Amino acid sequence: MEIEHACHCTYRIRYHMVFVVKYRKKMLLEKIPLEYFKELLTGIGERYWFKFESVGIEEDHFHIVVGAAPRYSPSNIMQIIKSITAKMIFRRFKSIKNELWGGEFWSDGGHIDTISEYGGLEKIRKYVKEQGRLDKQLKLLSFVN
Repeated sequence: MEIEHACHCTYRIRYHMVFVVKYRKKMLLEKIPLEYFKELLTGIGERYWFKFESVGIEEDHFHIVVGAAPRYSPSNIMQIIKSITAKMIFRRFKSIKNELWGGEFWSDGGHIDTISEYGGLEKIRKYVKEQGRLDKQLKLLSFVN
C-alpha cells in the first residue's frame, strides 16, 4: 500500500465497505451495467480523491476497497458514494425507482472495516474477489492496473 500525500500530511488509509440494495432487491447485475458502476466510481474517485482498489458486485450488494484522505470519516465516505451512485442510477435508469417503493436505492447503514497492509489488505482483497456462491454471480471490476 502506497503512502498518499495531502495538504500538510501523509497517510495510508484503506476501508472495506459493503453497500446493500434496499429490500435486498436483486438488481445490480440485471438492470445496471457493470461498466456504468465503474464509470460512476471513477468519477467519484476523481472528484473526492478516493482511490478504489477493488470492487466485487453481487445481485443485491457490492463490496469495495477504497482509500481516502483523513479529512473524510468512514461514514462520510459511505454517504458520498451512496448518495451520488443512487442519484445517478435513478437519473439514468428511471424504471428502477418504481421497483423500490419510495425512491431509496441503498439500504440504511452498511458495513465498514479498516484495512492494514500488515495482514489485512490482501486478505480483504481476496475476500472481496471470492464473494458469491457461483463464479457467474460475482462480477469484479479492476481499478488497479
